[in-house]
Amino acid sequence: MSEAAAREVTRARIEAAALELFAERDFDAVTADEVADAAGISRRTFFRHFATKADAVWGDFHEHVVRLEKKLAATDPEQPVLASICAAYVEVNDYADAELPLLRQRMRLILSEPALQAHSQVRYADVDRVVAEHVARRTGCRPDSLVPRLVALATRAAATTAFEAWLAGDGSLADDLHAAFDQLAGGFPTLR
Repeated sequence: MSEAAAREVTRARIEAAALELFAERDFDAVTADEVADAAGISRRTFFRHFATKADAVWGDFHEHVVRLEKKLAATDPEQPVLASICAAYVEVNDYADAELPLLRQRMRLILSEPALQAHSQVRYADVDRVVAEHVARRTGCRPDSLVPRLVALATRAAATTAFEAWLAGDGSLADDLHAAFDQLAGGFPTLR
């Protein structure tokens, strides 16, 4: 096994151990040392992979943002702006069936754990930036202008609500994302 593959296996083992412990006990009650023990690694190895235990919940979210950015950059300029954002959100959140149980654990923690809410805002700012930049490219205005910022926040809220609906039900995440974006599309008539 290559060094990169071994690193990825260790990282996945840490994430799984962390999510399991956080699901069993309160997030605040679990230490990084306990996560390391459960993953069968040292404290030092834990911190080589994750700066904080909250980072273990999020996993490699940076790669998720990079994928979203690439999907948005590759959209057809003829496709309506909101449709391009929805399609990109759906594509980057298209998980294999085997990954869904871990995703459910992760998202339940992220969406319900008060200690993770501040951490979430830092992560979501990256998503908002990528979406606002996409809207700005498509509309010819600056990313910090009203419409790009509003669309970024509104689409993230729609996606978050879709995740909440998916966690509460037994449907498909893709279907919930499409439904949320369909509802949102009616609210931005200038972005058709």
